[in-house]
Amino acid sequence: MEGFRNEMKMEFLAISSNEGFARVAVGAFVSELDPTVDELADIKTAVSEAVTNCIIHGYEQKEGNIWIQCSILGKMVEISVTDTGKGIKDIALAREPLFTTKPELERSGMGFAFMEAFMDEVEVVSEPWKGTCVTMRKVIGESRMA
Repeated sequence: MEGFRNEMKMEFLAISSNEGFARVAVGAFVSELDPTVDELADIKTAVSEAVTNCIIHGYEQKEGNIWIQCSILGKMVEISVTDTGKGIKDIALAREPLFTTKPELERSGMGFAFMEAFMDEVEVVSEPWKGTCVTMRKVIGESRMA
């Protein structure tokens, strides 16, 4: 693959204490691209939102695993966060700001909106009762070249 530089994969339990682990692990991996503090914060926030969605919505805080795969291609980082949980029936509706299926948990419904605001691209593939994969991409250093 042209431009390929590095890749990592990890799997961990879908428990809330691992959300911070995922943020730090992805942040450390991406650091080889020398991101700005803002770029790194954007990536870590997007990863937090994707992992939290797996825990809260995918597995409904029950037992399950989350997989993260990160690739660095040139100056672009691609991050996929996958679960085998409940899945999403209506992806377009789920991506609407303020939409939540868990209002009783005081969920803001801004997870996908944050991912889309902080990353250059966000793709969501999901099948009910089979799981969800959110793939996010961001080019590092774009703002410094403008």
